[in-house]
Amino acid sequence: MNRFIPRALMAPAVISLFLWMIVPLVMTIYFSLIRYNLMQPDQTGFIGLENFEYFMTDPSFGTAVMNTLLLLGSVILITVVLGTLLALLIDEPFPGRGLVRILLISPFFVMPTVNALLWKHMMMNPIYGVLAQVWIFFGGTPVDWLTDFPLFSVIVIVSWQWLPFATLIFITSLQSMNREQLEASRMDGANYLQQLRYLYLPHLARSVAIVVMIEMIFLLSVFAEIYTTTGGGPGDASTNVAFLIFKQALLNFDAGVASAGALFAVVLANIAAVFLIRMVGKNLDK
Repeated sequence: MNRFIPRALMAPAVISLFLWMIVPLVMTIYFSLIRYNLMQPDQTGFIGLENFEYFMTDPSFGTAVMNTLLLLGSVILITVVLGTLLALLIDEPFPGRGLVRILLISPFFVMPTVNALLWKHMMMNPIYGVLAQVWIFFGGTPVDWLTDFPLFSVIVIVSWQWLPFATLIFITSLQSMNREQLEASRMDGANYLQQLRYLYLPHLARSVAIVVMIEMIFLLSVFAEIYTTTGGGPGDASTNVAFLIFKQALLNFDAGVASAGALFAVVLANIAAVFLIRMVGKNLDK
């Protein structure tokens, strides 16, 4: 009886988790092993690993994987570096610091689609965008960012979305620093660069590891920004793995190949998660 009550209380959560995660995963594995094109429902049949072979030999596959890694690495680098600088900048007291913090954090609460539309029409439009007007003001020719530099544009858009998250985590970490230690280092003659190297950055190591882990998991599935701005183009210039899966599922109507691509993305995400969990664990043990 004593064992039954805890298990009964846990049962709804376990069942919900099973229905929410395990059942869709099993269905995805099943669809990845059969020929299942929505335009040819009468030709369904078991084909083994052919869907995986088709997905991984797609001419766009190599470009999509490379774009995914470039997007991932660039956004993480930008958000960690700029987030650290912004956190250090607003950590010191100054008039209006509370308002500045709110303004810095607010972009994180903007929906990805709205964020992408804002950059597409307000900032990067080659005719009436803010960047175009700046170019014209200085006598230059406006740049069509989404056409000439599609992947770079997506990186900027996604970085702007995630920069407040990194800044918020780093600000929280800096607030837990030992102020007496900082004062002692100043009295011993340490300048700001020395404090930055030996006090601030080591203290932020755990926060950096957490930010990198969380961002990597979410950035592997970036889709709304690409779909809203570049549509994966020109050609495959801004197509990532998530968008390639979308093209197979809803443009080619091939649920089998799309399921194989989704399983590839799951494996990729789990490899990244295992690597990052170990990295975070090492930082927490120090």
